[in-house]
Amino acid sequence: MSSRQMTSNDPSFEDSHDPGRKGDVNEDALFQTVKVAPLGVPEAAFLLNIADEVPIRLIFNGIFPYGVMMMTPEHLEDFAYGFCLTEEIIQSAEQIRCITITHTDNGPAMDITIAGNCLTALLRRRPRAQTGHTSCGICGSEAVPSVETVEDCALPLAHTITIDALRRALNDLDVWQELNAVTRMVHAAAWADVNGQIQIIREDVGRHNALDKLIGARLRDDSTVQTGFCLLTSRYSFEMALKSLRAGIAIVVAVSAPTYRAYNFAQKMNQTLIAIARRDRQIVFCGGERIT
Repeated sequence: MSSRQMTSNDPSFEDSHDPGRKGDVNEDALFQTVKVAPLGVPEAAFLLNIADEVPIRLIFNGIFPYGVMMMTPEHLEDFAYGFCLTEEIIQSAEQIRCITITHTDNGPAMDITIAGNCLTALLRRRPRAQTGHTSCGICGSEAVPSVETVEDCALPLAHTITIDALRRALNDLDVWQELNAVTRMVHAAAWADVNGQIQIIREDVGRHNALDKLIGARLRDDSTVQTGFCLLTSRYSFEMALKSLRAGIAIVVAVSAPTYRAYNFAQKMNQTLIAIARRDRQIVFCGGERIT
């Protein structure tokens, strides 16, 4: 079936229920529509949109193959910036000189040209040992840092947000998830200002990819309000905590629960973590002094 047929994963869905689109989506690349049926009821077949994932080959400066990441093929440059920052390949946006994306029969390849000193440091590392799957944030990495050995500085108490602002952003989150509106299966990472107005959202089949894309979008766009908070539709794992801390994100609101390792890390780094966040109830895990 053509991926241009806009149907929901709910058979009773009607086009009038589409919550709206906040920008163009290349539907041919992002999802496909297939015909499925409930088990034992073949006569009740309906059309279902399923998001695609593609292998993206990462190459640095045209000479160093870094690995392959499985992801939704959208906002790839945002991903490059966010991934490079959270992997500590760069420390600032200016250290990425250019990004060239080429499309091959095996999927896109992304050649990221970085500053010479960054490349020198990267070449001293061992490359990832395997493909980074959509469910994996640090798969193939040489080592997984422990909570005790991470040397990042604790986050300062620079700003606060109100409960009303937090809940406003949670209430609006569904409306901004345009790919999830037609597939009901992708993760989102969003940035809201201190008033709870969502500024940016990025979606991906992989929760780590969605967060890297959001971090990269903020890094690239100087006009983005830097004071605010991050919303995640996924659980808060240690890898997600590590990425958010390296991006300087002081307040995180996650729809699902954190792992104990992520909770410990957030607490150590003085991060505010609100999780199991629903529209009518949210749990403060640590850093409640930033919520007023």
